[in-house]
Amino acid sequence: MRRAVSWVERTTDGVKREVRVAFVGGGKVRWQAKRADEEHWVYDFEPSAAEWAELELRLERRYRRRNAPFKDLELVRRLRQRAAGGDVPADNGAAS
Repeated sequence: MRRAVSWVERTTDGVKREVRVAFVGGGKVRWQAKRADEEHWVYDFEPSAAEWAELELRLERRYRRRNAPFKDLELVRRLRQRAAGGDVPADNGAAS
């Protein structure tokens, strides 16, 4: 299993929140989040546009350092576009 992408951010009320994204296969990602003032993780929530952008940025950095495969970066870009309501080509850019 590949290493999850994670980061810590501060919410508007000043509480730290850790976000993790795991690549589970089958063209899916699993989002997890936990606030510092809560005991349990929240699983498979609907990420915001800012969270998608942060994931793509962090994955691009990992890819440049050869710590992430390009297929993960492509997947995130497709899923981000789909979450934003954009059309995703059915062939996923594959040449025939």
